[in-house]
Amino acid sequence: MGENAENAENAESRDSEPPGTTGLPIGVVGAGTMGIGVAQCFAAAGHPVVVVDPDAAARASGPERLRSGVRAARLLRGRNAGPAGERVAWAAEPSALSGARFVVECAPERVPLKKAVLEELDRLCPPETVFASCTSAVPIGRLGSFTGRPDRVIGTHFMNPAPLKDTVEVVRSPHTGTHTVELTVDLLAGLGKKAIVVGDGPGFVSNRVLMLTVNEAAAVVEAGTADADTVDRVFQDCFGHATGPLRTADLIGLDTVLDTLDVLREHTGDERFRPTPLLARLVAEGSLGRKTGRGFHPYPTRRPVDRPRHAGAGSHVRDL
Repeated sequence: MGENAENAENAESRDSEPPGTTGLPIGVVGAGTMGIGVAQCFAAAGHPVVVVDPDAAARASGPERLRSGVRAARLLRGRNAGPAGERVAWAAEPSALSGARFVVECAPERVPLKKAVLEELDRLCPPETVFASCTSAVPIGRLGSFTGRPDRVIGTHFMNPAPLKDTVEVVRSPHTGTHTVELTVDLLAGLGKKAIVVGDGPGFVSNRVLMLTVNEAAAVVEAGTADADTVDRVFQDCFGHATGPLRTADLIGLDTVLDTLDVLREHTGDERFRPTPLLARLVAEGSLGRKTGRGFHPYPTRRPVDRPRHAGAGSHVRDL
């Protein structure tokens, strides 16, 4: 083999290897529940993190919500995050992410909004930056099509609460590059999280199954067959689930469940994903689950609520 050919082969091999992940600059778009949780995970692992959200109230409350999450992780899991809060910066403009090498998009489950976010990130970030979406259901291939780098777009479906969940559903579209998958799996391992890599499709594995279960469980309550507590006890006592589908929905947030069902119905054409009237009514009433103190079940402690993410909100990144 000639020297030039050997050098070219070595260069190609280096290009195919994921870069080191220690201290990799991380961006997070959205300072809602998932955005704060994801930022905490990376900051606790030693990464510098920039969280972007145009809403001043979200940025103002972000540091305290982050501290609360760190305290919870320490009490419940014995995890010492060190000075995690000092590693997180807060910004109003996406331009603050121009130096990030891995950006996690945690925008609401609205395709036009995610499109606007990804298009702007594609314009601002270096070509090597990977975009990871925390979407609940939108196919990653569709999200990648909003950029000029579909090989560097991947799904990282963190579960809520992100700092307390040990596994992430990683979604690879047909266009996602092997280097992107390897980098993502390595990064997650550095957070102490296991990655389960699945193929692309509406709702992936988790929400394709879970959201239909939640919707049918709500229909059972609406029909008067059983109340919410009884439905959940059937799943806990008969199947050994840690929580039933309706308490799980309350933890996720019923507004997020509603949005996810709408996305699934749009992308599958399956009317089984049409939200039940009971679910739609609870969301319209503001009964969104744990974060508001009431959903399918009541909760004794009312938590601060992320600002509303109404359907029909504008599609620009500033509407996060």
